[in-house]
Amino acid sequence: MSTKRVLLIGGPSNAGKSTLAAGLAAQLGWRHISTDSLGRHPGRPWPSHGRAVPQHVVEHYLALSPDDLFDAVLHHYQRLQPAIAALITTHAGDPTAESLILEGSALWPEFVAGRIDDRVAAVWLTASSNLLRRRIYQASRIETTTGDEQLIIHKFLSRALRYNQHMLEAVQRLGLASIDVESTSSPDELSLRCLEILRA
Repeated sequence: MSTKRVLLIGGPSNAGKSTLAAGLAAQLGWRHISTDSLGRHPGRPWPSHGRAVPQHVVEHYLALSPDDLFDAVLHHYQRLQPAIAALITTHAGDPTAESLILEGSALWPEFVAGRIDDRVAAVWLTASSNLLRRRIYQASRIETTTGDEQLIIHKFLSRALRYNQHMLEAVQRLGLASIDVESTSSPDELSLRCLEILRA
């Protein structure tokens, strides 16, 4: 029986981290937290839940190049590391705390690799550029946008592709566990492969 009490799920935007984490948490009876809840940063620049894109988010994407957007988000993720470390420590080390699935792009490989041990497992979801492009275009309904709306979606995509490339290089360099989401035939198979990593 596994002694692990924390599962970290990292990966680029739109790789399916949240859906996977929610399903696993329900199956295992564990708590599910997204790193997005730990700090605000300009995220997906398209309307959601009936809310317009805030002006500061629009300005953020318009003002920066894709490389600068990537650097800015990585810096934001670095600032979240104390809060992430505290969550991992609490749920891994306190037997009275709930077991935890923590997911999010803020789980940058080089930031959290040192926290993987006999109580903490981690996996990074990877995806091809084509899959991320399709999902982002579909989620943003880019075909209905024009002008600056379309431009900031393209910049978000460029940032996501840079993240995915650098993340995969870091995962491979550090010898960390990863799953190519396109190598699985269904959400159930993806969940099963994550459970194998958790119970290894």
